Amino acid sequence: MTKSRVIWGWGIIILGIVIISISPLLKFIPLIYGISIFIIGLFILFNKDEDKIEQIRNVRRSKK
Repeated sequence: MTKSRVIWGWGIIILGIVIISISPLLKFIPLIYGISIFIIGLFILFNKDEDKIEQIRNVRRSKK
């Protein structure tokens, strides 16, 4: 798990939680955005395929 992915994942998750928590004060339209952003943050945080792609790139670069 790369450091940048953890930072971006948690940052987006926190942003989603903030939007979700503010949505009852506003209209409930931000709730849709907040849930979407939260899910994207989870996807970024737990995406393992990106690490495999980066390893393949690093192997190809080291062979050249």
